[in-house]
Amino acid sequence: MKQHPITQAVRIQTSRTKEMEHSTPLFLTSSFCFEDAEEMRAAFAGENDNNIYSRFSNPTVQEFIDKMCALEGTEAGFATSSGMSAIFGCFMAFLNSGDHLLSCKSIFGSTHTIVTKYLHRWKIDYSYADINKPETWESLIRPNTKLIYVETPTNPGLDIVDMEWLGKLAKKHGIILIVDNCFATPILQKPAEYGADLVLHSATKWLDGQGRVLGGVVVGREDLIRELYLFCRNTGPSLSPFNAWILSKSLETLDVRIHRHCDNAEALVKALDNHPKLNWIKYPFHPSHPMYAIAKKQMTRGGGLVTFDLKGGVEGGKKFMDALEMLSLTSNLGDTRSIASHPASTTHSKLSAEEQESVGITPGLIRVSVGLEHAADIIADIEQALEKS
Repeated sequence: MKQHPITQAVRIQTSRTKEMEHSTPLFLTSSFCFEDAEEMRAAFAGENDNNIYSRFSNPTVQEFIDKMCALEGTEAGFATSSGMSAIFGCFMAFLNSGDHLLSCKSIFGSTHTIVTKYLHRWKIDYSYADINKPETWESLIRPNTKLIYVETPTNPGLDIVDMEWLGKLAKKHGIILIVDNCFATPILQKPAEYGADLVLHSATKWLDGQGRVLGGVVVGREDLIRELYLFCRNTGPSLSPFNAWILSKSLETLDVRIHRHCDNAEALVKALDNHPKLNWIKYPFHPSHPMYAIAKKQMTRGGGLVTFDLKGGVEGGKKFMDALEMLSLTSNLGDTRSIASHPASTTHSKLSAEEQESVGITPGLIRVSVGLEHAADIIADIEQALEKS
């Protein structure tokens, strides 16, 4: 009987040991044994699927990967120690000296640092495309363009990329398309259905959902995952079995958690709409979002992140953050607990003022990762902080 991906996220499990445990076992080991020398030789020769070393593969890590493949609807995957190691692993596995990367301009601060500060060391060039001007993207493609990399929704601006259009553009030019699906999760959208060759996540965020462990995962075409695996098994950004066990258990509740996050985010947006202290509020499923129609086409709900711009600018942002009584001030997101951050002074502080402005980061921009507390308490804390900002 074919099971729904949500069921698979609950039921996919490493084979039971002789102890007949109901909860999935944790294989907290660095290496694996062999019955004899011939079996060991065959494993190292790739003639069997035996586990060798947890830097290469591990049953607990594989369980997490299998669940993510089921949720994203992809052929294969590889898990890494963090979201950034997943991103860097993809860049290094598929880009060679002389190649060109095309990326949306609106990307996470650390990704921006890799693209602008480090890729040139390997003579890899890049171009940034304006997410608001899709008609300009094709002109940026070169004969040596090997990857297109996008976030959707973007961090922190919550801009939306039309994945159907971009998937066709990448296919037309024979370019690998990588989509960072961290903000939406496979519960709200599945980029592979729109032509993404690889889909990656910082599992640290919504996939874990409780701010406990670091992790990353890339899923997609089997041939590409094989290349990524060969690079990563030799360079070492492997996911620890313990973190994989936590993440695999977390996926069992991902669906119910994401929908509660969305419920609370929608309630917050409704409460803050037209608030006198705000220039604007941005949420993918709010009709005022400039890409509202695209969001409705490719996402099932708007997600758990809300951004708004304070009329008080930087000083107003500081006053707002300091006035919060319940929301946490931390750089993470996707937690059970609501979190507020000021991107201009934290996650995207390495961008110049001009670069921040070009990706929609205003001095008074506040990003709220809406948690699982009662919606009325989240709203009350934000409203009282706004009054003091």
